[in-house]
Amino acid sequence: MWKEENDKLQRSFQFKDFSEAFAFMARVALAAEKMDHHPEWSNVYNKVDIKLSSHDAGDKVTDKDRKLAKAIDAIRGTSS
Repeated sequence: MWKEENDKLQRSFQFKDFSEAFAFMARVALAAEKMDHHPEWSNVYNKVDIKLSSHDAGDKVTDKDRKLAKAIDAIRGTSS
């Protein structure tokens, strides 16, 4: 579930292993590039942490972030 805190939408995802986590990140990267909206994220082994905010809106959460969050959920096959 996405949480809005510190002016960012944040969510963590866990996978079976590194390969699954990396494949997820690759799919998210393609979706983000299409939207011209890129996440702040980190990956350690099977865990991916994502933070979304709009830099051009003063690092606040906007509809663009919510749209990317929905796209990420669809990629993962989860709901927010």
